[in-house]
Amino acid sequence: MAPSATDATAGSSDQDNGIPPLQVYGIRDIPKSDHVEPQSSGWKQGTPIVLDLGTYNSRVGYATESGPSHVFPSQYSKFRDRKIGRSYTLIGNDIYLDNNSKQSMRSPFDGPLVSNWEAMETILDYSFNRIGVESQGSVDNPIVMTELLGCPASQRKTFNELFFEAYDVPSVAYGIDSLFSYKYNGGKNGVVVSSGNEATHIIPVISGKGQLSLAKRINWGGRQAGSYMQNLLNLKYPYFPVKITPSQASFLVHDHCYVSKDYAHEVANFINFEGLETRERVIQAPFTEIVKEEKTQEEIDRINERRKESGRRLQEQASKMRLEKLMQKENDLEYYRQLQERIEAGPKKDVKKMLDREGFKDMNALQKVMNDLNKAIRRARKEDLGDDEPEVPTFPLVDTPDDQLTPEQIKEKRKQKLLKANYDARMRAKEEKLIELKRHEEEEAKEQKWRETDLEGWIAARRSQRDKLLERVKEKKKLKEELSNRKSLASQMRMKNIAALASNESGRSKRRRGATNNRGDDDADDTFGADDGDWSIYRDIANASDEEEDEEESKEIKRLEAELLKYDDNFTVEDTQEAALDWRKSTLHLFLHGPRVFDPESQEQAHRMNLNIERIRVPEVLFQPSIAGIDQAGVLEVLDDILLRRVDPNVSGELLKDIFITGGQAHFKSFDERLQLDLQSILPVGAPLKVRKAKDPSLDAWKGMALWAQSDEFKASSVTRADYLEKGNHYLVEHSYSNQYF
Repeated sequence: MAPSATDATAGSSDQDNGIPPLQVYGIRDIPKSDHVEPQSSGWKQGTPIVLDLGTYNSRVGYATESGPSHVFPSQYSKFRDRKIGRSYTLIGNDIYLDNNSKQSMRSPFDGPLVSNWEAMETILDYSFNRIGVESQGSVDNPIVMTELLGCPASQRKTFNELFFEAYDVPSVAYGIDSLFSYKYNGGKNGVVVSSGNEATHIIPVISGKGQLSLAKRINWGGRQAGSYMQNLLNLKYPYFPVKITPSQASFLVHDHCYVSKDYAHEVANFINFEGLETRERVIQAPFTEIVKEEKTQEEIDRINERRKESGRRLQEQASKMRLEKLMQKENDLEYYRQLQERIEAGPKKDVKKMLDREGFKDMNALQKVMNDLNKAIRRARKEDLGDDEPEVPTFPLVDTPDDQLTPEQIKEKRKQKLLKANYDARMRAKEEKLIELKRHEEEEAKEQKWRETDLEGWIAARRSQRDKLLERVKEKKKLKEELSNRKSLASQMRMKNIAALASNESGRSKRRRGATNNRGDDDADDTFGADDGDWSIYRDIANASDEEEDEEESKEIKRLEAELLKYDDNFTVEDTQEAALDWRKSTLHLFLHGPRVFDPESQEQAHRMNLNIERIRVPEVLFQPSIAGIDQAGVLEVLDDILLRRVDPNVSGELLKDIFITGGQAHFKSFDERLQLDLQSILPVGAPLKVRKAKDPSLDAWKGMALWAQSDEFKASSVTRADYLEKGNHYLVEHSYSNQYF
């Protein structure tokens, strides 16, 4: 039974998106027992005992009962209680009485076959004890038990030895569980599809007898499905804080998986944002909530005030630093202008000496540095430089000679010089702002005229400009990712450039002190700097991105998109860069976290798993084993081969009327409907077809055995102790529901 869903508090973002409140499901596990498995009252001497010893669960009871009196996991555990110095062997649900016993829990099976016969004998002892067998030294009841389709003779031989030598039973009969289930559900002619814990078997039945020579097996069952689910979740959430156990994975399959009626279509549209909250299941693992200390309103106000004050100080410091850098760049630019004027006014023979003295190889290098400074100054002047001065300050001591001033006035004069330089820089910046504003207005007028005369051409130009910027941002992001990988080609080329720069360091010319830009070297053959991209090597060496340039590009992209939104009818909000980065459009986000915002700081969300594709992918292996790496045909292909190729055409029509599904995996929702649709697609039009499930896919095999054990056929088909002694320990009496004897 699936666990009930719990409503979680929905955030405002969920409500804004029209998403219903979040429903979460707990991770179900085998519950801890609080008492020992009860013992049935009343031994029924001579009544057949029905044993359905599966690899997942064992079902035990008397044939006269309506159902098995005891159902427990086919597990055993040996552990030693060190406190009292005793060793215990626990079976089934009793293992979950103690946490220590769960750690040593084992199965007597290796795949579908028994590998630990000592443990199997212990399980049989436990079974007979729980149903109240009281005969001394023997079990005075006939036995009917299930066995694997195509069971090896060695397995039956050992079971016969146990029953006749250890328990001295009067008789024993073996049969195939799925055929007993078919009998209980009134089947006579049809095809049994039995999907159990270890394998899936497909057996044609004609006149109530299984046609075992036509039977097929697919190596996929409930255990493999649980393991597959566990592997998928480990791959999907590699750093999940809680380990998913095999039993928990099996319960996830039982509780949340279903067979898709149209797998190809559903898997292609499963991760769409619309309606995803109804298709997926959110699984909440146990976690410990870290309770944060609640602060009073007074403390919150005090923290906010400190934060505001700190922000104001940082803004003032940043503004001061920007102003100082601007003044330095303006001083450097003025110096280079004077140098350029001296070079132009001086004799040509001294040009080379003057350039070498300042560290330039030619006039082009000087001009490039000046252009870079101009760009940097214009960019800096766009920043807010503070409020305008309320009045023009005066600096009366600046022009007064020092010999006319006292020592205190000389100190004040120095202070006034700094203030005057600051004021002059602000005035120049203000003038530049006005010039820049005027230039911007002129450009806007040109743009408006262009839009009015050629709107399509203007839109095409803006789209092209935006595409180039987006491509540049994409390339930068890719390069940054490659540089973080030492084995990438970009990282190796970066190291070569660093090595080349280091080897040429000694040949570089001296630079003027205080200069803030690189200006070339003496090597006449060196073309470094001719391409603007060459200068990015210094940013690579520093292993830091050009944040200012990235910010400028981001602003420019937003400006272009705002214009396109305003004037281009074909450009919508969905086409913007911000919309493209929206998590709602991220398939990976929807796959991992569903249609809701994910908070990585939340312990609750960190302990959640979103089951979406897995809900249909795990059961789909029955129809497409290749998706789980199994090189076998699926259920539909096997049925196609049996019904249309191997069975007599005169008989196949009768078999089509009763396709019977049983076994633990038959509980999957829509299993029968999917099989019906798939078979209809390969059968001739109008072919009689009926697909049905067992009334109880898990217990009908036991009930069918109990029903058969009360018939005369059971008595005639049992191996008695006399048969065992006369015909050997591997002997089997064949009947309608048994394996073939060989």
